[in-house]
Amino acid sequence: MEEKDTITQNEETNINADGDTLDTTNSSNESIDNTIEKIQAELNDQKDKYLRLFAEFDNFKRRTAKERIELMQTASKDVVVSMLEVLDDCDRAEKQLETSEDIAQIKEGIQLVFAKLRSTMASKGVKAMESIHTSFDVEKHEAITEIPAPTEDLIDKVVDEIIKGYYLNNKIIRFAKVIVGK
Repeated sequence: MEEKDTITQNEETNINADGDTLDTTNSSNESIDNTIEKIQAELNDQKDKYLRLFAEFDNFKRRTAKERIELMQTASKDVVVSMLEVLDDCDRAEKQLETSEDIAQIKEGIQLVFAKLRSTMASKGVKAMESIHTSFDVEKHEAITEIPAPTEDLIDKVVDEIIKGYYLNNKIIRFAKVIVGK
């Protein structure tokens, strides 16, 4: 009978051991569920942050594209406004041409208008290219034609300038069209 009691006692111990294991498994499952819920909440927060950041970046791209278009449309405003003064001087010179017969006075007025135009352009970074009597350079000049050089020192040099070349802030904006001596 003692053997029976020992077996029964061992079975009870096993049952209690299994019961403990079931309780541990149950609390372990709850812990895993809590961890999953926390991770799921963090994932949702990260998704929300990502979507907000993506939307903010998309708005930034649209805003900068709009600003860029506006900038390109108004980029020349400064130059045009400064040229309006020269245009006003041209209008005054034209009126003077109609009423005055003094050629010297008309010539002086027109030269003043041209000087103002040149100074306004220079203030905006426009600079005329010096080409005459310089070596022909394909990076700056466009040869229209070649003529026999009047002197030997003008061979492969610019003899005449048909259209003046210009720089804008030291960058070529128009090549000079020239005649080269050969």
